[in-house]
Amino acid sequence: MPRAIWSGAISFGLVNVPIKLYSATSPKSVRFHQLSSKTGARIRQKRVDPSTGDEVAYEDIVKGYELSPDRYVMIDPDELEALDPKVTKTIDIEEFVDLSEIDPIYYDHSYYLAPTAGGAKAYRLLLEAMREAGKVGIGRVVLRTKQQLCALRPTGDVMTLTTMLFGDEVLAPDRLDELEAVGEAEATKRELTMAQQLIDSLSGAFDPTKYRDEYRERVLELIERKAAGEEIAVPPQAEEPSPAPDLMAALEASLAAVGKEEEPAPPKPRRRAASTSSKDGASGRKSGSRARAKAKG
Repeated sequence: MPRAIWSGAISFGLVNVPIKLYSATSPKSVRFHQLSSKTGARIRQKRVDPSTGDEVAYEDIVKGYELSPDRYVMIDPDELEALDPKVTKTIDIEEFVDLSEIDPIYYDHSYYLAPTAGGAKAYRLLLEAMREAGKVGIGRVVLRTKQQLCALRPTGDVMTLTTMLFGDEVLAPDRLDELEAVGEAEATKRELTMAQQLIDSLSGAFDPTKYRDEYRERVLELIERKAAGEEIAVPPQAEEPSPAPDLMAALEASLAAVGKEEEPAPPKPRRRAASTSSKDGASGRKSGSRARAKAKG
């Protein structure tokens, strides 16, 4: 049974839905430690005062905000604690919006919400009402003393809470100078048609189970082989593929490659069945041999 990481209630209007919060994702990565190449011992990190070279005890460390190079404002932990958002046990929904209005760039971490004892009916009511309306609840929640913007949405038969970035945390793309060239570039009608054909030929229903972290699998395989004492020969790095001569040639080659993948395999040639006459002849010869053997006996 998974362990809830937070419990409280969804609050919208005067309605409260008691819930528990569970992790919805489990990112997988291969983690390494820093070791000495000479002894194989794990390296320890030390906090050192560069002005004296002495190690600094944890209780003597304070937080500082850098105003300019080597100029800091020191902040006392009690001063920060006084500014912490009021810890509440509610997810306060402020408004409902259409899912299509939220750019996925604002999404951060996702969690599942499950009803607590006595909250199943209210939970299902909110779930079905949001699903029928096609709406997402936008609100705020305090997790680990930090106030988070969040989106509450139905996902199948469960409600999902996704923490979100605030507006000033998402960088505007207009700061990229390279995008000026995009506005000046113009595709021909034929290029656009072929690009759409290529998209159509590669389109399908999204199935997350068919995608795997192949790099992580190769790293784990490498670790297993080295742990078993196998020597690993590092192959030379492959050269980068040369760019396509032009956009139209790349589109035509891509469409041809996709079409070749979709061609059905030619049917295998069927074996000819033995003729009836030859079968009958063989059967007759076997019967005659049995008859002669019986007569001799």
